[in-house]
Amino acid sequence: MYKFKVLVEGYARAGQNGVYHASPTTSLIYDEQIKVLVDPGTNAEELKKAFVREGLKLEDIDIIFLSHYHPDHFLNIRLFPNVDIYDGGIRWHNDEEHFFEGKLPGTDIEIVATPGHATEQSSLVITTEELGVVFICQDVFWWEDGNQKNDTVEELMQNEDPFKASWEDLQRSRKTVLERADWIVPGHGKMFKNPTKR
Repeated sequence: MYKFKVLVEGYARAGQNGVYHASPTTSLIYDEQIKVLVDPGTNAEELKKAFVREGLKLEDIDIIFLSHYHPDHFLNIRLFPNVDIYDGGIRWHNDEEHFFEGKLPGTDIEIVATPGHATEQSSLVITTEELGVVFICQDVFWWEDGNQKNDTVEELMQNEDPFKASWEDLQRSRKTVLERADWIVPGHGKMFKNPTKR
């Protein structure tokens, strides 16, 4: 079984003078063989601090997985110039595109298409000993700081997403997550227990 750790909790909030601040939840999936970093985000200092707290080096990462291509989710890939980048179906190694389906190559980490917020969006699903099924579904559920509502299925299904590509796809993706997950990792805000499993 894999182990799982939230390294940086995501945030999205307005700042001063018209500046907006956003970086996603950055997670680590690992076992004795591999370390997968999910959505390295934009806040390099917070990510580096998290690595120090966990006794990790940037060079320890084997795979970087990008859930979708909104810049707040991927700008920190520049910290990992020698690590291949993966999305829902392609591994990039320099200019080479290697195609795959179903799982991250060399792992048992399941990939599930969860479009809606972005058309190319995918989520990762792992089973852990402590938490059960963890669905890392960045921005399938989106909110700004202070507006996270995840106590009921209705709140989660009806939560508005101003950046959505398709409301219909987003609804289907949310249903998929709620049918399977014990714990849900959103793109911004706190990890939470699926209200159908409480």
